[in-house]
Amino acid sequence: MDPIRIAIVGMGKIARDQHVPAIRGNSAFSLAATVSPHDAGLDGVPHLASLDALLHDGPAVDAIALCTPPQVRYDLAVQALGRGIHMFLEKPPGATLAEVGTLQAQADKVGVSLFAAWHSRFAAGVAPARAWLAERKIDSVSIVWREDVRVWHPGQAWIWQPGGLGVFDPGINALSIATHILPRPFFLKDATLILPDNRAAPIAADLHFRDTGGAPIHMDLDWRQTGPQSWDIAVETDAGTLKLSQGGAVLHLPGSTDHGEDVEYPGLYSRFAALIRGGRSDVDTDPLRLVADAFLRGRRETTDAFHD
Repeated sequence: MDPIRIAIVGMGKIARDQHVPAIRGNSAFSLAATVSPHDAGLDGVPHLASLDALLHDGPAVDAIALCTPPQVRYDLAVQALGRGIHMFLEKPPGATLAEVGTLQAQADKVGVSLFAAWHSRFAAGVAPARAWLAERKIDSVSIVWREDVRVWHPGQAWIWQPGGLGVFDPGINALSIATHILPRPFFLKDATLILPDNRAAPIAADLHFRDTGGAPIHMDLDWRQTGPQSWDIAVETDAGTLKLSQGGAVLHLPGSTDHGEDVEYPGLYSRFAALIRGGRSDVDTDPLRLVADAFLRGRRETTDAFHD
């Protein structure tokens, strides 16, 4: 079977650090091209300045990994889907829920695969955590996602703009895990969003959810963390405490700890290949829906201006 010819559109840090090695490590794919107006591309791989140039003058591709900021993703995705190209959407899958729903409808219409790729769901500890929790009674959940924005998102102005999500850009990773591992759906009760007075997106947030069985879920997001970083989910159950740390890579169960390997992006591309070969899509908007609810219902508070 011939490899799937894939192009990466948007050559930022995540594309270079994660997408390129994951594609090159998966024999189901061949990296056919890269696209970016601001990047020189990779040695030995055709590089184009725009998606228009790729579609009109570049090498033929079967699939695209769309790694641009979410605010500009919709028009690019529509253009590629119209050409019958399979689409991998980096998280978050779009700037709005309606955009993603429209893309899903178009993908279904033209018969190509659309993949809303939540990379944190493929962290090593997530699948066994989901299995362990499936038969447990959930008493409460604590999510603490605190990191230093200057380390992880230096100079990324788009992330502070409307649609960029601010601290929910990493926070949505935690929600993608929580919506996947918890056995019951949950919904927002109240939220406080902390916005720097020179930015349009929050630098911190405090959120209270409740699942359909009544269990409380508290989420603490902050981009002002220095020193050790925190990406932790703790679930109190009738059989003891489950904890996922390091963004889902390490699973702590009563009496055991499992340190997994970094398999997130290799797992994503294995899933994408299977979707394409099977003629299916995977578009889960639950994490984005919860973030949208936070912006819909959350109370805003202002803090000091933020400067990179």
